[in-house]
Amino acid sequence: MKTKLFSASLLALCLASCVSKVENKPTNENDSTTCCQKTYATLRLQNGVNVSHWLSQSKSRGEERSKQICKADFDSIAAMGFDFVRLPVDEEHLYDEQMNRDTVAFGLMHNAIKWSLENGMNIVVDLHIVRSHHFNSENEHPNTLFQDPKEQEKIVWIWKDLQKDLQQYPNDRLAYELMNEPVAPTCEDWNKLVEKMVNGIRETEKERTIIFGSNRWQIVQTFDSLRVPENDKYLVLSFHFYEPSLITHHQAPWTEYAFYNGKVTYPGVPVDSADLAKLSANQRKIIEGMNGEYTKDIMFDHMNMAIRKADSLGLHLYCGEYGAYPKFIPQETRLRWYEDIISIFREHNIANCHWCYKGDFPVVNEDLTPNELPAILTRK
Repeated sequence: MKTKLFSASLLALCLASCVSKVENKPTNENDSTTCCQKTYATLRLQNGVNVSHWLSQSKSRGEERSKQICKADFDSIAAMGFDFVRLPVDEEHLYDEQMNRDTVAFGLMHNAIKWSLENGMNIVVDLHIVRSHHFNSENEHPNTLFQDPKEQEKIVWIWKDLQKDLQQYPNDRLAYELMNEPVAPTCEDWNKLVEKMVNGIRETEKERTIIFGSNRWQIVQTFDSLRVPENDKYLVLSFHFYEPSLITHHQAPWTEYAFYNGKVTYPGVPVDSADLAKLSANQRKIIEGMNGEYTKDIMFDHMNMAIRKADSLGLHLYCGEYGAYPKFIPQETRLRWYEDIISIFREHNIANCHWCYKGDFPVVNEDLTPNELPAILTRK
């Protein structure tokens, strides 16, 4: 569940902070061999789902946490046609303040891996939140990861400690995702930390698939500023996509525009001028900042920033999160958006992972039977 969504002014600020000092090799769009020369990591990803709010973004502990997700959930995910899961895990679930392991949480993580593999699914272990960094700055203190060298050493240490347990699993079945939605002061700050984490992992695992995206919530608009370690074919680039947010988060109560309960349209301009005129000046300013036209072609144009980057490096591309909040938006509008985004993924060979399994963006009903989404998301 994502709360950091973008107005035009915020996006401009994000891009200004990510002016790259690194020259990226341009993609030759006339080179017909580009797609054929991609060197994919050994792990196969196609259609996945996030098993969220269990070992991440959750206050549940003890028996409640242990019973929250079980083998039947993974059996169900596989039966719906998903071929992998992304498992968000948080530092505070895995370690106490002194960095002693929570052996129960580690056991649950191993259960999730085992249940995935037994069902023929691959798995991405995603270090979602650490105590020094929350993508929405919702820790009890400000983010310090990019200001404190000791915190950077610690996140490298976390990955090395996780490797002690995770390296037993086959390279073609399990991948590491370095961190969820980095929010560094500059893109170069994030690039330097990526290099440190990758180098730390590569000390013992040369062929493990490692996944990471660009600075500022892994939005496609900052992909040009992402520096990727050279001569490493076991990397996958990741982006998240919740555009247009007026559609995907219509009346979502945690957003700054939850007040708008009028009609929304997709494809097209989400909120028409007549409905805008009914709002207060402050409300209208918020909506207008994100009320651009969206169609399938426009969404592809945005994603193409990431596609070109991955193609230029011969690496696979992966959308680690996407989804639309279902509670208030007309189902017909919502499903049109899903049909278009899935079509883009299929046409451009983009692996994808829906946010989420059960929760605010579910693929199941309250009784955990499949809702209308799996048939669209897993369609071959």
